[in-house]
Amino acid sequence: MGLGVVQLTASLLFYQYIDRQTLRDDHARRIAELLVVGERVDLLAPSRVSPVMSTRFLAASVAKEPRAPHAGHDADLPAITREIERWEPALAGKALRLDRVRGGTGEDDLVGSIRLSDGRWLNFRSSDISSMWPVAWRAIILTIVSTTGLMLLGLLLLHRLALPLRNLANAANAIGQGQRIDIAEHGPKDLRGLAKAMNMMQGRIAALLQEQAQSFEAISHDLRTPLARQKVLADLLDDQELASMLAANVDEMEALLASLQQFLRAQHLAAQPETVDLTELAEAIAGPFGSAVTVHRQPGFTTTTFVEPVAISLAVLIENALQYGHRADIRFARTQDGRATISVEDDGPGLSEDHFQAVLDPFFRLDQARARNTKGFGLGIPTAHRLMTRFQGDLSFARSSAGGLRATITAPLPTSTAEGA
Repeated sequence: MGLGVVQLTASLLFYQYIDRQTLRDDHARRIAELLVVGERVDLLAPSRVSPVMSTRFLAASVAKEPRAPHAGHDADLPAITREIERWEPALAGKALRLDRVRGGTGEDDLVGSIRLSDGRWLNFRSSDISSMWPVAWRAIILTIVSTTGLMLLGLLLLHRLALPLRNLANAANAIGQGQRIDIAEHGPKDLRGLAKAMNMMQGRIAALLQEQAQSFEAISHDLRTPLARQKVLADLLDDQELASMLAANVDEMEALLASLQQFLRAQHLAAQPETVDLTELAEAIAGPFGSAVTVHRQPGFTTTTFVEPVAISLAVLIENALQYGHRADIRFARTQDGRATISVEDDGPGLSEDHFQAVLDPFFRLDQARARNTKGFGLGIPTAHRLMTRFQGDLSFARSSAGGLRATITAPLPTSTAEGA
């Protein structure tokens, strides 16, 4: 844009200079011809000088006194004089006076006088010496049009050149949210290399996550065998108190393994978009919890989304609500842009806004608000948040009307990037 403005300014200044030169040369040529021909007409028919030599732009007459009593001080007059003498060398050395005066229409006219052989003066007035000629206006208009076209073309090319960069930036943001993006390797060589490197990086990350998940599956499988033995041992113990403690510890370890498994599964869960009635989905998930969960029905509340991530996240939020409160209310709404939301409200102690972000971290527990003997390992909400982030949904928090926590899921839309997650 700046280059185009500089080009336009330079072109206008250039054409202004060219127009000034052209204007001066044209007036000089016109006056030179007038003076030479006027002298000849005066010799043949003195009374015919004015009618013969005067035109629309040039007036001529013969008088005893000069119209220009003395030469003017305008900076262009010496140059015009030299141009007149260049056009008609016979005028060199003659008493020629030029001056610039204001015309009746506000423009500058060139007036002058030259002494004839009999002592009289041939006076002339050339109109409008300061106006630009049509050729200059055409040139300026052409420059403006061409410069504007070049600027638009430059912006278009810049947009096309920057498009691969924007795509890479969007892909990097999606990769940071745990999505798998196949980046097209096109554009300049450096961008193709960068896209290829990012695709290879995604492959390595996916392989590491898969290896992590497989390792954990193997560890979980190996741990379940000794845990099963511990359960059998608890049943065989005569000391009921010791047996209860051992069984509780085994159950806690199994719950921890299940939570970790679900959290790690959220890193590589694949899903396809489906059209679903969210009210019916919520009722199916809330069913096992009985009367502790109230689903505020909204018939026909359908949307196209990734059902499994939404279902897992909703189940996590219901469990969290009942873990820290006595009941949970599920409500449905839509955002201003039409996206479906599901809110889970509890009547528990709630959570201060200062901890809304921290609660998304794995294993976070706020003991000030929640007793130390509560169940859970701080992985439920992080699992829901990871799923919503990967599939381009959202999880937000607020205070509920009962003073507890209101967790809201914004159902992800089936975009091309999310489908490839």
